[in-house]
Amino acid sequence: MKRAFLLITALIVISCSSSQEKISATATLITDVHIIDVRNGTIQENRQVVIDSGKIKSITETVSNPEGYTNIISGKGNYLMPGLAEMHAHIPSPNTSQERIEETLFLYLSNGITTVRGMLGHPSHLVLREKAQSGELLSPRIFTSSPSLNGNSIKTNEEAIAKVTAYQKAGYDFLKIHPGIQKEVFDTAVKTANEVEISFAGHVPVAVGIKHALESKYASIDHVDGFLEGLVPASENVNPLENGFFGFNFTPLADTSNIDALVQLAKENEVWIVATQSLYERWFAPVDADTLLAAPEMKYMPASTLKNWKERKNEYTGPEANFNVVQWEKFISIRKELILKLQENGHGMLLGSDAPQLFNVPGFSIHHEIQGMARAGLTSLQIIQSGTIHPATYFEMEDVFGEVKEGMVADMILLNGNPLEDLEALKKITGVLVKGTWLSKEAIDKKLAEIATHAAVQ
Repeated sequence: MKRAFLLITALIVISCSSSQEKISATATLITDVHIIDVRNGTIQENRQVVIDSGKIKSITETVSNPEGYTNIISGKGNYLMPGLAEMHAHIPSPNTSQERIEETLFLYLSNGITTVRGMLGHPSHLVLREKAQSGELLSPRIFTSSPSLNGNSIKTNEEAIAKVTAYQKAGYDFLKIHPGIQKEVFDTAVKTANEVEISFAGHVPVAVGIKHALESKYASIDHVDGFLEGLVPASENVNPLENGFFGFNFTPLADTSNIDALVQLAKENEVWIVATQSLYERWFAPVDADTLLAAPEMKYMPASTLKNWKERKNEYTGPEANFNVVQWEKFISIRKELILKLQENGHGMLLGSDAPQLFNVPGFSIHHEIQGMARAGLTSLQIIQSGTIHPATYFEMEDVFGEVKEGMVADMILLNGNPLEDLEALKKITGVLVKGTWLSKEAIDKKLAEIATHAAVQ
């Protein structure tokens, strides 16, 4: 009996030791955290999340031997959600200093953006993408477009075939479409893209038009480009080249009863839409440049950039520009109606602000975009989905990122508040996890202070 007792005791000790040995020295435990399910908007309360090797290893109600973890993050009272995707970002070109490139990527991370889709590619961005993926570079996950396909870069069918083929072979994630491409050349580019299996996204060239663009199955149409022009009845017999800034000049002629047909076409052809609404409510809007420049995030941009932004804004909407505010109000009203209907009845929306375009500071501008989508009528859950699960679906990577689930890459935001109840909570960041690397609020604030110091002298 004594031997049996000793044997059982030994087995218990071995079992306990084995359990403790399973805890990796590199594992991180987040305790007592509320997890946001971005698919349905429910909350899993007081969960214990174990992260190791850059992935979510387990999500449980309790965890044995919590004191065995070297790295512990208290999630008490906080909310954990997947990192956001900025689906219309711009990565600095190689003539920018390496320091500034890395700072720009950090600005995205500082706001919980763990994935960026670069919308004006360059060969150097392919290198950045690989360094971000390997962990050599502290950066969001990078997807990059090709260099611009536009009316100057592909003037002929032959140029279209050659460049589409070359960009696919180079390894770009998708093609970037810009204005100016003639319809025949566009069709050749699309045909070639389909043959070599590379998607395309971006603007809608005037000669192509929104209906043909949708039927051509863009992966995404950005800026809601071409839609307002598509609302103008053919009987108006307008010159499409006189459309102005994203159709602004045609605002008085737009027939909103045509919206539903365009939305249905987007759904049928599975075309995602990136609104970049913040551009039209900040840059191209009746708000004073100095008011925008007074925002706290502007300190992270070089002084020379801010000067350029003010000059360019004044050209469009400044005191001497004769900006038509009444027409702008109608323009914005139509855009909001388009965005809401594309959300409700189209294929879906992707979150993107077009940073760093005028007055859109990388990372920080996503919050202006979120506010714009809310003003258009989207719910908090719909907006969050547009920056989490929708981008994962778009990239066919739903098993990699976009949710807080076991087995997923540990790209997450820890928030001091529930963004489903108040979207402002997305600004109340306790910390960010990027591929399992923890960036505390203190570390983020310290780095942001360094970036502001550098920007002040550039």
